[in-house]
Amino acid sequence: MKIYHNPRCSKSRQTLQLIKDAKVEVEIVEYLNEIPTKEELKIILMKLNLQPKDIVRQGELIYKEKFKNSNFTNEEWLQILIENPILIERPIVVKGNKAILGRPPENVLDLL
Repeated sequence: MKIYHNPRCSKSRQTLQLIKDAKVEVEIVEYLNEIPTKEELKIILMKLNLQPKDIVRQGELIYKEKFKNSNFTNEEWLQILIENPILIERPIVVKGNKAILGRPPENVLDLL
């Protein structure tokens, strides 16, 4: 199991705690420091069954200032997410061929 984690985010911390409480081995990727590649993001999105725009944090200031009300292709959104990883919704938990967004954190229970 792998979690794309931001330790400053309460939902991310709560999701990680649920995984630890279940005594499941987990790889922690602090994605703001270890930014996923475009290929990694594509695989994650396929496992989430979502499009790049679906995992954009629209409440972030940079989104509101630079990207709101813009029409981008999926490839363009992937590049935006790589260049601005703060915009990637968190946490994302991946297990095998499935992934979930940990919002709410209890979503992770489906993978445990």
